[in-house]
Amino acid sequence: MSMADYVSIGDTARALGVSPRHARRLADSGAVTRVARGLVERRSIDRYLMSQRLGRTRAWAEHTAWGAIAMLAGRRTDWLGTTQASRLRRTLREITDTDELLARLRDRAHVHAFDAHRAALPRLRPLIAATDARPLGIGVTTDDSVDGYVDDAHLAELVHTFQLRADSSGQVVLRATRFDFARVSELVDTPLVAALDAATSLDPRTRGVGRRALASTLATYR
Repeated sequence: MSMADYVSIGDTARALGVSPRHARRLADSGAVTRVARGLVERRSIDRYLMSQRLGRTRAWAEHTAWGAIAMLAGRRTDWLGTTQASRLRRTLREITDTDELLARLRDRAHVHAFDAHRAALPRLRPLIAATDARPLGIGVTTDDSVDGYVDDAHLAELVHTFQLRADSSGQVVLRATRFDFARVSELVDTPLVAALDAATSLDPRTRGVGRRALASTLATYR
């Protein structure tokens, strides 16, 4: 990367529309990637902005978000109470805008990007739950990258074991969730989760494919 790929905390604050103090807190928490004292990776700012789209819309808690995903995918939602499930089903039928759905579901997992040694990738890949985007017409993940969901409780161990280094343009994307991972793994197999991930991609074509798939799902669900 060149110096053009990095920006100061002040520029980060301006890009995000927040105070420098808030920008520093985001860097401290890892929400944006600090590469050196006072420098933030520009691509991590784009990723953060994408993840916070329609941030004023209240996101659902993880168990609710995964319940909504299960409903849209036609799967069971036995972790939700009868009243909650009925209310959630009604809300989903009222959602007509893809952006609102993405905002509601944005906290289903927290996205972390890393750089890794190429030799680590084949050993890491079996330990994650990866989506299959082929039904959407998107090519499968290549041997040069890893993208999938992990149990948040195991994230630190994976980072340590495989010597992953925070890098917003890295070839490893881990989507950490605290929800029951057995249920998450079942849902990750559905085209719906692949569409959700694609709809927040930084690649315009991939993002468009994901958004169209979600719009179709919402229309059918109503």
